[in-house]
Amino acid sequence: MKSPIIDINGSSLNSEQTHYLDGFFSGLHQQGLRFSDVAIDPVKDDLSSEGVPEDYSKEEKLKYRVDLNKTFSVVEKVSLTKQRPDDEETFLLKWHGLFHLAPKEDGFMCRLRIPGGYIKAFQMRELAALSREMSSGYLQITTRANIQLRVIPLEHAAEVLQRIQSVGLHTKGAGADNIRNITASPTAGFDPEEVCNVQPLCLSLAQTIISSDVFYNLPRKFNIALDGGGAVGVVEDTNDIGARAVRVKEPLSGHPKGIGFMVSLGGVTGHKTFAADARILVQLDHIKEVILTMTQVFLEQGDRTNRKKARLKYLLASWGVDAFLDAVDSRLSYPLIRLGDEEMIRLEKWNPPRAKNSSHSHLGVHEQTQASFYYVGVGVPTGVLTPDQLEGLAKLSERYGGGEARLTVWQNLIIPHVAEKNLAAFKQGVKDLGLYVEPSHVRSGVVACTGNAFCKFASADTKQHARLLAERLESRCPLDQPINIHLTGCPHSCAQHYIGDIGLLATQVKSEDESVEGYHIFVGGGFGEHKEIGRQIAKSVPFEDLAAHLEGLLVAYMDHRYADESFQTFSQRHSKETLQGWMLLKSATAISG
Repeated sequence: MKSPIIDINGSSLNSEQTHYLDGFFSGLHQQGLRFSDVAIDPVKDDLSSEGVPEDYSKEEKLKYRVDLNKTFSVVEKVSLTKQRPDDEETFLLKWHGLFHLAPKEDGFMCRLRIPGGYIKAFQMRELAALSREMSSGYLQITTRANIQLRVIPLEHAAEVLQRIQSVGLHTKGAGADNIRNITASPTAGFDPEEVCNVQPLCLSLAQTIISSDVFYNLPRKFNIALDGGGAVGVVEDTNDIGARAVRVKEPLSGHPKGIGFMVSLGGVTGHKTFAADARILVQLDHIKEVILTMTQVFLEQGDRTNRKKARLKYLLASWGVDAFLDAVDSRLSYPLIRLGDEEMIRLEKWNPPRAKNSSHSHLGVHEQTQASFYYVGVGVPTGVLTPDQLEGLAKLSERYGGGEARLTVWQNLIIPHVAEKNLAAFKQGVKDLGLYVEPSHVRSGVVACTGNAFCKFASADTKQHARLLAERLESRCPLDQPINIHLTGCPHSCAQHYIGDIGLLATQVKSEDESVEGYHIFVGGGFGEHKEIGRQIAKSVPFEDLAAHLEGLLVAYMDHRYADESFQTFSQRHSKETLQGWMLLKSATAISG
């Protein structure tokens, strides 16, 4: 192959230079490479670094000189050359929902954007096919009502993204410093208890974000949740912005009678912080603009020098909520409605807390607003599906439902619009797939992050450990109250261990001359009307001892609780020492037995 270079800075090449370059490019050609593959990458090198603030973090300096909306060439380059991305490329690939799994795997995890978790059967079928044909056959429902595919070989990265987009789904902005997948009430539109059907709002907001170039360079990741007030919550107060629909039964401070939204700000439970009520009431017609304006203020004013202090929580701590709202107010054509104590009391009377469910409300058979139709919550152990299971669910939804599913933040899913006459056949179909419908007080509340099978940050195999714990505790602790057990592999807290009745944070535990996988144990966490950050009661418990510790806690709960007392309340009224005693007593019994 002849060299495409004929001169350097206007001077013709001599024979020696020509011979060398001909040989060099011939070698590249034999390896399947083209000149464009070794040319300067215009994405990273054509833009000047001049003017970048010196105190910016290294990630921000890279973002300053890169047009983040023109980085698909990085995906194409990796797919073509099959070469591992370098550190900068690894960071940029996250803008396309691709996470390089090195050193665990030489491939990608692909995270989608499925706003509200609203997904159609034909989309589920294509994701199943993609997983089967171009990955390890591992699909995961996430705690943001989303789907991730693992492991995708380097050469398939571009084609996977193209096929995802071909069925109306997206990956752009699914990682890095962007607005992550918007969560919203999974029963929107058919829930008899809902205040507002938030599905149209969710889809409109998501479309604006995905279609705009503005929201792809935030100081840090950003989470938004929309709660329509139905039976299945979305843990909106764990988000940077959480909007909850409320009934306004009389005109209030300029807000007309009807439906409004209360807004909470600054939630980051991985940093032990719930979102704080901003005490503003926003009209339904205004809530989208208000959310986008709040995001814009954060985009412009958030800290770009310290990534550990870059979330909205820290801007609010620096400014104060009132100053932040003032900045939002200044950009709107109407004033924010700020509520005093009296107005808050009136609003709370009109919107009492959700009735306490007897079990996990995201599972089982429930009546819809539409007469003679039901939505059915399907249990997916630890959120892991095979391609055959996802394809099977798509078929069931088409045969017995409306051809759609709703993913939940509990790593399960809901199939709506099942006619009463089809319930028995539908439930049997779910069972045949190896999944379940009938809720379990233990298994239904087990949530786990990816774990160290695929994540380089995790210290334990959380998925496998979650399955083993659920099996043992379900068989040996017949609870009559629902409980949530959250396992997370690292302090990033993807499974939000701080808000579980029992939260487990993975760690490496020294055992004689080696380290083994283990967990720190937290209890008393909660969300919604029972929000609370769990407190740590045990440190560095090897996994082999963990089941006995938890069994001791649950047995003591059943033996010593008040009538109908929840585990959260029980654990909160007992001292750390007392709870430790019950755990260790059971562990000692297990060892001696």
